[in-house]
Amino acid sequence: PRDAWIRTIAIAFAATGGTSFHKADLTDADFTGATLKSTDLREANVTRTCWQNTIKLDRARPGKTILADTAVRELLVSGNGYNKSYVDANLRGANLKGANLNKANLRLADISEATLEDANLEWAILTEAQAIGTDFTHAYLTGACLEACNIDSTTRLTNIDCQYVFLLETANSQGSRERRPHHPDRVFQPGDFEKLYKKIINTVQILLRNGVNPEAFRQAFQKIMAENPEITHDSIQAIEKKGNDVLLTLEIPEATDKGKFERQFLAVYEARLEAAKQTALLEAERSHNQDIKEFVRAALTSHQSLNPIISLTNTAKADSDMSDKSQSFNIGNIDQSQAANPTNFNIANDNARQVNTNNFTPEQTQSLAEAAAEIQQLLNQLSQTNPTTTNKEKMIVVGEVVDQIETNPTLKNKVINALKAGGVEAFKEAIDHPLVNILMATIDGWTEV
Repeated sequence: PRDAWIRTIAIAFAATGGTSFHKADLTDADFTGATLKSTDLREANVTRTCWQNTIKLDRARPGKTILADTAVRELLVSGNGYNKSYVDANLRGANLKGANLNKANLRLADISEATLEDANLEWAILTEAQAIGTDFTHAYLTGACLEACNIDSTTRLTNIDCQYVFLLETANSQGSRERRPHHPDRVFQPGDFEKLYKKIINTVQILLRNGVNPEAFRQAFQKIMAENPEITHDSIQAIEKKGNDVLLTLEIPEATDKGKFERQFLAVYEARLEAAKQTALLEAERSHNQDIKEFVRAALTSHQSLNPIISLTNTAKADSDMSDKSQSFNIGNIDQSQAANPTNFNIANDNARQVNTNNFTPEQTQSLAEAAAEIQQLLNQLSQTNPTTTNKEKMIVVGEVVDQIETNPTLKNKVINALKAGGVEAFKEAIDHPLVNILMATIDGWTEV
């Protein structure tokens, strides 16, 4: 076997002045008891290499390997780290099989890919330690602190000997270090520890700042389910209030990239939050405009027989239509005596005026019309197949429209060009659908990109 061959060579040549293992792959090699004075280990791969009871390893040339650290090197040779500090130590790939690390401080240490098989880690501090791919098979962990210890599906936790652990290094305001199991008189039964951490490994936690917006949450979760078929509503493990924030815990498949998953969720969630803000602003503006229209309607009704000077117009609908699509109104000739009368509208001059935003070039008109027609079709199709009674249902339909636009670069460019050419109001006028206000609030910012 390769490992046996490497060990034989090491023992045979180390004592003669030093063997060169420069850039050699010494993965899983066993140098137990070898004399390694002057041995060249620069740039060697020493993953899980056994250095137990080696002689004069401190006289070797370690280069930038983990052996360059005196405390680490002594631990690898002696196997005894009882009550010692290895804070922020590089123990990546270290062979610590059977090592005594009882009460050792491994805070922030990198023990990824290391073997700690049969190691004594009772009452050790593993706060924020990196343990990706680490082998803890049959390690002893009773009383250990595992606060924010980073493990994943490659971390081996088979046959752990552990009665209880702590999830906080320092007691919280209630005096608790978050013992597991919670009950002080209970201990883990064989296999319990592995089950507990298996569950932790297969979950992702997402912090939603300043509470949770139900509509934004619904949109983000639907997007996540669409892109990850394994995710269902049952994947939600907990929604917990943390001060002003909310902590969402989701069960995910074992091989899921947690960072990517969180980014996907928050991208949609935060986009919908912004859309909701814009919608609220738009609704406030619409309400204000409606108040003005009601005022005009009342005034027109009161003075129609005396001074029929105002007529609301809309190229798409009858004159009596007072919907949000009314984009212009004509002010006819006003007699100066009538203008001076406080019961009439005060207008600075007696010339006829018309407010009309639709003064575009033929090319702009065509671009706006094409984009509006496609958006109109999308809104109609999705409204027919999805309910739009509640605000939540409306947001779902609009969100789907936005998604389809964003996945169609040609259509998105048309929409952006139409918005730049005519503005939101003109584009909105060209679309005859009750959800147009919400949609415009969502895509209004596209012109700024």
